[in-house]
Amino acid sequence: MLILHAGFWESSLLLWGEVPAGGATSRAKRRRPKAETAPTDPLPYGAGKGALLEALRETGYEYKPHHKDLKESVALLPTLNGRPLASSPLVSEESQPSEAANLHPWAVTVLPLDTECSLSLLIACLNKTVLKPGVIIGSDLAYWAIAMRFAGALVARQQFLPGIEKANGGYRACWKPVITGPDAERSRKLAEAMPVAARALTSALGPPPETPRRAVLSRFVDNVVDYLVRFSGYSVRPSRLSEGMRSARPPGLESVHDQWLAALRSWNPALEGDEGTLEQFASQVREWQRPVLAPTRSPFRLCLRLEEPREEDGKAPEAQEGQGNWYVRYLLQAADDPSLQIPVKEAWSARGSESALLKQGGFKTREYVLLSLGQASGLCPRIEASLRAARPEGYELDATGAYEFLTEKAMALEQSGFGVLLPAWWTRQGTKVRLSARLHVKSPTLQGGGGLSLEDLMDFQWQVALGNEQLSFEELQALAKLKAPLVKVRGQWVQLSAEEIQAALDFWKTKAAHAMTAREVLKTAMGAVPMPVNCDEVTATGWMGDLLAQLSGRATLETLPTPEGFEGVLRPYQVRGLSWLAFLRRWGLGACLADDMGLGKTIQTLALLEREARSNGQHPVLLICPMSVVGNWHKEAERFTPRLRVMVHHGASRAKGESFKEEAEKFRPCDLELRAAATRPGNSGGGSLGRRGAGRSAKHQEPGNKAVTRRAHSQSGLSHRADGHPGREQRG
Repeated sequence: MLILHAGFWESSLLLWGEVPAGGATSRAKRRRPKAETAPTDPLPYGAGKGALLEALRETGYEYKPHHKDLKESVALLPTLNGRPLASSPLVSEESQPSEAANLHPWAVTVLPLDTECSLSLLIACLNKTVLKPGVIIGSDLAYWAIAMRFAGALVARQQFLPGIEKANGGYRACWKPVITGPDAERSRKLAEAMPVAARALTSALGPPPETPRRAVLSRFVDNVVDYLVRFSGYSVRPSRLSEGMRSARPPGLESVHDQWLAALRSWNPALEGDEGTLEQFASQVREWQRPVLAPTRSPFRLCLRLEEPREEDGKAPEAQEGQGNWYVRYLLQAADDPSLQIPVKEAWSARGSESALLKQGGFKTREYVLLSLGQASGLCPRIEASLRAARPEGYELDATGAYEFLTEKAMALEQSGFGVLLPAWWTRQGTKVRLSARLHVKSPTLQGGGGLSLEDLMDFQWQVALGNEQLSFEELQALAKLKAPLVKVRGQWVQLSAEEIQAALDFWKTKAAHAMTAREVLKTAMGAVPMPVNCDEVTATGWMGDLLAQLSGRATLETLPTPEGFEGVLRPYQVRGLSWLAFLRRWGLGACLADDMGLGKTIQTLALLEREARSNGQHPVLLICPMSVVGNWHKEAERFTPRLRVMVHHGASRAKGESFKEEAEKFRPCDLELRAAATRPGNSGGGSLGRRGAGRSAKHQEPGNKAVTRRAHSQSGLSHRADGHPGREQRG
């Protein structure tokens, strides 16, 4: 077992590992690194060369390292009483963090990886804890995989610029990430989450790793972005290029500018030429980058805050109607503390503590504000108009302009790196409250259960609400006259389009004049009726309220006894299934029994038919099922409901036409007719059985050994289900 770790040092990812104490590798004799400074003891849990190479080779990792690639490095690790603390109990019991521990240098064997090899390994580590059986991904290695994904996202969104930097006594062409807006916050959080082990490595001759986390992360992201952009057009991996191809320069590079452009796409990024010429060119590139990079390096960033119309003296008729003036205020927001916001109006002539705060780090308020507003003006013409003032502080806009800012400009500004502060009532989907319809129905209390039907006309009332506030018809008409996308109703701002308000008015007029049956109420409650305005609530009193409560599961159903004449004992869940079927049958609604195969859907249906056959002269029932189970239905009926008169009608030899009528007369009165699903009613002449009011039941075998019994009323357009699993009942 080996835990694989990684640290970033001098543009390379250094791999090292830990093995359990007492392992063969850790017992092996280890040479100390050359001690040009103080000698360093080898890490007792450190994976030796053999274990590290073997672990990488067996993972399927494309890069095959050799012994000559391995080096000795120094890791500063928590140490207690002269013993290093392991990163996991899998390595050693001495792994618990302790306040008494201090950092101590330990010699470890490392494998330096260039950017190409690092990316290959980190991609293999993404979203994993184990690289292969016996090779565990350490928290620091997992961290670099996340950082690599962050850098890749910047490249995918084209958040980078070409640049030039001084390195190794010369100049090199490079690609630099542009980290602004939400990316800057992600980068800050990513740096804070960096494990200590991710920057614990240093060379044997170097000082302890005191580089800040942000700087370490920045160097890593720079490396990844430069590699991904530089070699994005290569058809082969850069490492497979010959030495000659790597060092080759395109012919005809007459200027340093041409050389720079070629080096940005070359394996060799070094620039050649006179140092003074290169320095002058580097200065020109930095000046060219400044409008884009200045905001990313500033201690403050421009922030725009949308403010609602003000109410004065408790009276705000215009604000209530949404016709008052909105205001977009310019602020300076601290990069390291977003809660610190200084209005630009005050920054123009800042004094005292504010002035000292703004001057930290050489921040030039006027230059930065005007530069940022100039960039933002390309996204929002209203910002450009505000620049006509000597000291722009913001700009006014009406409700339509505020709606445009909320829905269009805010997102564009935020994605470009500017801060945007919006009212709390606004979300990505708009305002939190919407127009909706509500239906209230009054019905008498159910007494005896007789004389009620879903075709009965109901006493109902439609209402239109805005969130939790009920609106009158007059208020809705007043909102329509405003013709503003943002209005303030009873203290809350809402987004309403003219089409939405008009649809609510038309709906109110139409529905108020339309009679409504109990069936239509039921369909509305179940969302089966298309409506121009969303109906989010249906309430009812009396028997209709009881019916809705039972259908939704808020009220329990009456448990029916096993019908007289049924030869058998129903289990509790089968009794619930029978009660559910009978309840829906009472109201002319369909049902679906979703019990698993073998749990007795057939006998539940037969119990229902037995109950109906013995009550009030029920009409015959036509049952359609697959031909393969017709015989099973017949046998089950003979066994559990012997008093049911069953007629089987299927197969090539079944009676047709006049002969069918003669056969049917022999079974009169018939309680149940079994018919194969492939049988067409038009071929049987079965209409003489008089099923105009009959129900229809079907049972079919579906893939996966699931059996379903359906019972659908001939006049019902609704469908419900009962799941009769023991101890569970579902209705939909």
